[in-house]
Amino acid sequence: MSLTAESHSVCLSDGNHIPLFGLGTYGDPRVMPEGAAYECVKLAIDAGYRHFDGALVYFNEHKVGKAIRDKIADGIVRREDIFYYVKLWNTFHTPELVRSGLERTLKALKLDCVDLFILEISMTIKPGKDFFPRDENGKYIYHHTDLCATWEQALESCKDSGLVKCVGVSNRQLELLLNKPDLKYKPVSSQVECHPYFTQPKLLEYCRQNDIVVVGYCPLSSSTDEFWVNLKCPPMLEDELLVSIGKKYNKSSAQVALCFNAQRGIVVIPKSLNP
Repeated sequence: MSLTAESHSVCLSDGNHIPLFGLGTYGDPRVMPEGAAYECVKLAIDAGYRHFDGALVYFNEHKVGKAIRDKIADGIVRREDIFYYVKLWNTFHTPELVRSGLERTLKALKLDCVDLFILEISMTIKPGKDFFPRDENGKYIYHHTDLCATWEQALESCKDSGLVKCVGVSNRQLELLLNKPDLKYKPVSSQVECHPYFTQPKLLEYCRQNDIVVVGYCPLSSSTDEFWVNLKCPPMLEDELLVSIGKKYNKSSAQVALCFNAQRGIVVIPKSLNP
């Protein structure tokens, strides 16, 4: 596989292209060093990254946007070189709130449009100022929303208005959308967890049959957040097989893990603060 900064993209069903390698920009704001997102994105652009995955709920889009704009101002990249992929948070899933959620992202980024706009996670949380509303027992407060109505009345409208170029989903019911009568724009991508310990073969085959690109988050399976993983388990990157393959080809186990997905046509969005 021959990849360069100029040529490493996958064609989406609507004719747009998504870079095969992207950088995730999530960072827990409670522990993320001040300015880390800004410096990280600038370094990534210098290294050849052109695809960035973000979300309003990451609380750092103003930093990510500034890094992108500064690199454009420096003449390092053009806006059309950058693919910005944003997730709509769960408190904005009712049709009348979708556009306001997107506009908050655009305002933070100070960009005119995003390249891919996706519905995140398969449930809606109660709308309101609190992004993580809980009841008196500490349980999340969920809210009923018709996914098909949200797709038709809001996401397709955002695409028609030019605020987004492509629309997709994350951890969502693809079949429900694809079987929707009068579907104007089908999802071009489906973002899910995917790595050598969680290969997603059935979903991958389903997406291939329906011309949907799979985007794999946590491709290194290396989260250090105890909310997501059991920190007592050995990290995947220390797996003997990955390490041995890396030694054979003079690569790191991380490179092997990323290549595993890339060679299957899966877009990967690893995250790192390390230059």
